Amino acid sequence: MTRRHWLQLAAASPLVATVGDTPDLNELLGSSPRDLGPAIEFWGTNRDALRRRYPVRTSVRRLQRLRNYHRGWRAAIDRIPFDGLPLAAKVDWVTFRTLLDFEIHLSVTEERKLEAARELIPHLDELSRLEEALKNLEWAEPQQAAALLDRADKELTAFRKSPPRAEKIEANRAVRYLAPLRDSLKRWYRFHEGYDPLFAWWMKEPYARLDQGLGAHAAFLRETIVGVKPDDRDTIIGDPVGRDVLMRGLEAEMIPYTPEELIDLAQREFAWCDTEMLKASRELGFGDDWKKALEHVKTLNVAPGKQPELIRSLEAEAVAFLKKHDLITIPPLARETWRMEMMSPERQRINPFFTGGEQITVSYPTDSMTHEQKMTSMRGNNIHFSRATVFHEAIPGHHLQMFMTARYRRYREAFFTPFWIEGWALYWEMLLWDMRFQQSPADRVGALFWRMHRCARIVFSLSFHLEKMTAQQAVGYLADRVGHERENAAGEVRRSVEDSGYSALYQAAYMLGALQFRALHGELVTAGKMTAKQFHDTILREGYLPVEMVRATLTNRPPARDFKTNWRFHE
Repeated sequence: MTRRHWLQLAAASPLVATVGDTPDLNELLGSSPRDLGPAIEFWGTNRDALRRRYPVRTSVRRLQRLRNYHRGWRAAIDRIPFDGLPLAAKVDWVTFRTLLDFEIHLSVTEERKLEAARELIPHLDELSRLEEALKNLEWAEPQQAAALLDRADKELTAFRKSPPRAEKIEANRAVRYLAPLRDSLKRWYRFHEGYDPLFAWWMKEPYARLDQGLGAHAAFLRETIVGVKPDDRDTIIGDPVGRDVLMRGLEAEMIPYTPEELIDLAQREFAWCDTEMLKASRELGFGDDWKKALEHVKTLNVAPGKQPELIRSLEAEAVAFLKKHDLITIPPLARETWRMEMMSPERQRINPFFTGGEQITVSYPTDSMTHEQKMTSMRGNNIHFSRATVFHEAIPGHHLQMFMTARYRRYREAFFTPFWIEGWALYWEMLLWDMRFQQSPADRVGALFWRMHRCARIVFSLSFHLEKMTAQQAVGYLADRVGHERENAAGEVRRSVEDSGYSALYQAAYMLGALQFRALHGELVTAGKMTAKQFHDTILREGYLPVEMVRATLTNRPPARDFKTNWRFHE
């Protein structure tokens, strides 16, 4: 089949047909809908297909295509007769509309960032389009493509000889764009390599040269403009989003506070932690020097090789406590499927503490670490720090959450929010503290360390994104104010402010979501309207939602069509 025949086939193929951006919801839901779940699942499946179809992160076309898709759905759900919907469907409608609005806003913000990156990466758009054309079954014309790659490499070289003035943050952002751009070009090249002899004849040399040039360009931007030397693995630059983006994010998460109000809230929670930490320090014999008490607790760790055994025993202790007090339903299969693996040394640089879900990933020293790294890991994962968080990661925390959300209202996974998933897990730390699960002073120091850490996350992450604190200052803040090992503090900040898949509000969400759940517990359980078990089981069966929508569900107060967040959960 000739190249022209391939292009004719591509033009007629459903693979390149435009996906309808305004769905027929009558076909999905009927003329009098009662359940929006099928529509939300349909939206999510098509969105994921579009992301696969437009995989190039540096592509403006990807952003525009997804934005048009979300706008089409936004117009479609506006035509649903809202007043006739039952409570759950009204909650879904409001949450879905809010999500679509935020997705549209994010795509506009990301497009502006790409526009700025064009100044630092010559031919960014043209290079990004190569794989997109391949996805459209449009074969490259080898001689023209070779000329583009040759031209791009020469302009990158010229750029490095006479670079324009640029901000560190913009240059660092461009460095992050270069990695997915190189990956995209590699996929494009390998598709043709070996199959098309004419392509290989034209492309082998210019592709290899450009690939090396893009790597050299990333190193140049990082070393010359950002100011980070090749052997520097510690400096953290990050990408502050600014107050406007934070405000839009808080609105999307249904949090009716400003960033400044949230920092003040965190300081008030910090004051409570300080008082309790002094009490525990005195009981341990360290008087008012709580940092000495903390240092003592950090030395109470198990021998190398024994950490998995410790975590298993702590998980069993927490589950026994939950059952004794009849706090939540624990399906037997949830216990049976819980398991562990070990975290790599490289991953521990980003996340120095164990993480959880169906599988807990244990963070503890390996034989390849330096002596200093081993001691840092052991001190940060000591017995009492671990006792305060195993149930956060396992049951009733992330493992039980994921077990239940995979089985009830699964379509709400589209509404994923850290305020629900992380807030729930930290809420249990608060609840078990109130129920005196942490009895010894060393246990309380361990629990308070994490509670202080979650307060500090609000302060340093929001301050960083407001450009009131640098990443290095944030590391110092965690080390001095909370008592982190400096390397562990750097890992926490790196995870929070670099492009690691976490939103700007993710770290603040732990404490804020927990306070929302705690306030709701006071409204319903403390007030005698539900048992603790009913409260907890219902939340998990309702699935991912902004916590204010959890409140609307549990209190049977449907949100209005023009809903605006107004729940001041911490006054």
